[in-house]
Amino acid sequence: MSAAVKECLKSWIASRCDESTIKWINESCELIAQNQLPQLYLRFGLASRKVPKLNLELSAEELSNAQSAQTNWRPKNWSLIEAVRSLFVLSLPESDAAEYVKVLDRLFGAGEVSELVALYQALPLYPFPEAHVNRAAEGIRTNMRSVFCAVAHDNPYPTDQLPEGLWNQMVLKCLFVEVSLYPVIGLEDRNNAALSQMLSDYAHERWAASRTVHPELWRCVDVDVYEPAIDDLSRVLTTGNDIERAAAGLALTGKKSPAAIKLLDTQPELKEKIEQRQISWKTIHEQLFASVVQNS
Repeated sequence: MSAAVKECLKSWIASRCDESTIKWINESCELIAQNQLPQLYLRFGLASRKVPKLNLELSAEELSNAQSAQTNWRPKNWSLIEAVRSLFVLSLPESDAAEYVKVLDRLFGAGEVSELVALYQALPLYPFPEAHVNRAAEGIRTNMRSVFCAVAHDNPYPTDQLPEGLWNQMVLKCLFVEVSLYPVIGLEDRNNAALSQMLSDYAHERWAASRTVHPELWRCVDVDVYEPAIDDLSRVLTTGNDIERAAAGLALTGKKSPAAIKLLDTQPELKEKIEQRQISWKTIHEQLFASVVQNS
């Protein structure tokens, strides 16, 4: 774990807490660094009583510092308590992977929902990253939406460490539980033939049941590695609404497949809007979010 990550956390905490709270946090970190595990378990839980219940609301400069400290680290939605709890865990000695995982297992095993969120969203910061894949899998399988999102959203650990099968499971679950794919890091980088076929089959099941298909699904369907999906995208371009057609157009953009290039060329107006960046996965996400808010 980079020392720069701890420095970021310390800086953010110091600028948002009063003197007595900072003193308690520093004392806690010193005790934890001495491997006094009972103090870690105690103070990890006490953080919710000792630390103000505030969102970090990081500035642009602070977010930039986070990116410099750890590639693709996005703590933009973290709370102050979550930052403190992460700092506590990162204060542990890093001499032994098995011992570190054992301590984490105890924290995860005893954690309340808010504590689990803090632990899971800090996965990319822990030392011995390969040792935490099974823990990430537990977070993906959970029925707790906020905990699942702590793994899937704004978290570089899945794209960096998960094997293909587990990555595919996470993406598919996002669609099952209607969690946006937009905050998932590394979608295009991790696209693969197995996932493309799974999502195509899932879309067919939805259509057969006269149900809609979430537009973001097509972001993870790569016609360059799964050519039969061309027919799916052609159907969406023919019968879909504006958002669905925009998603299909984006899914075809930049592909090497002659069939994909030819299909996109049949939609000159849509193609032009994509080229001019009037349509992007961000605009689709924003439109979908606005629609949810309007209908809630």
